[in-house]
Amino acid sequence: MNEVSTALQACWTPPANSGTASVTLSFSFKRDGTLIGPPKPTAIKVSGNDKARQAYVDAATAALRNCLPLSFSPTLAQGIPGKVFTLQFNSPKSNVKAVQQ
Repeated sequence: MNEVSTALQACWTPPANSGTASVTLSFSFKRDGTLIGPPKPTAIKVSGNDKARQAYVDAATAALRNCLPLSFSPTLAQGIPGKVFTLQFNSPKSNVKAVQQ
């Protein structure tokens, strides 16, 4: 999962002028490396109004979707479907690992 997290973080570019902010998305993969349904924000720490928060969530969701589909090894592809993962997208950008729940 560290490689999955690294691949997803490589697609992340925080919105301009987002200061110190973060959003955590929860999502599940299919065996083919696509998502099962839309990612869901589970924690949002963004200063500003609702528009600023939504822009940050939209940017994180777009980063996730733009990286897909991921290519999983046969072993990972067997065990990944339906498992829930969370990934935090930060500003300024930092390395955060995907966590399986």
